Amino acid sequence: MRRLIFSEGEFYHLYNRGVDKRTVFTSATEYRRFLAYLYLLNSTDAVRADSLFIRTGLEDILTYERGTPLVAIGCFCLMPNHFHILATPLIENGISKFMQRLQTAYTMYFNEKHKRSGSLFQGTYKARHAQRDEYLKYLFAYIHLNPAKLADPQWKERSRRDLRGLYEQVGTYPYSSIREYHSSRFVISDPKPFPEYFATTRDFDTYVSHWMEYKDEAEKWKV
Repeated sequence: MRRLIFSEGEFYHLYNRGVDKRTVFTSATEYRRFLAYLYLLNSTDAVRADSLFIRTGLEDILTYERGTPLVAIGCFCLMPNHFHILATPLIENGISKFMQRLQTAYTMYFNEKHKRSGSLFQGTYKARHAQRDEYLKYLFAYIHLNPAKLADPQWKERSRRDLRGLYEQVGTYPYSSIREYHSSRFVISDPKPFPEYFATTRDFDTYVSHWMEYKDEAEKWKV
């Protein structure tokens, strides 16, 4: 039983990985399906999400009138065997409803596609309350920097000079919210209910790249 109570106006790091650390995103199609669910299932309305995929691509799905959202997603990142979401509830039980829909829908899709059954993720999901402003702000960097390990698994051991090109690769990662921050076109994510840490894209890049260069300092916030 989850002891953490989700309260409106508070911020939460939500994450989960594949059962037995298995890969849960095996293709671009699967990543894109999860991205579509992040958008479509974040609604107080009962959206028949899977029926939209028959003749509709992701770009069109992201323009679908889904209704009032359950949560505001500050940022997100999908990795081969896990995902991260930073969110705040917009209605009572918003996070619980959204996460239940999200994991159930994706598990059903993945299991049908791969002819398997049973759990795909390790339980429901993990959640941590970002009580302090410093920790909440750090999560924006931590979540967006996750793809660095795909380009260079040993990146935390590199010098600052060696990291100059790595952040450019992180900035083009297609399965996180970093491109929404770079373009200031927010579709899946919605930073408005969060503190305004980044007035410009340059502010955002400066802050996130700072945590990449000063990774030792980040150990005190390790999650």
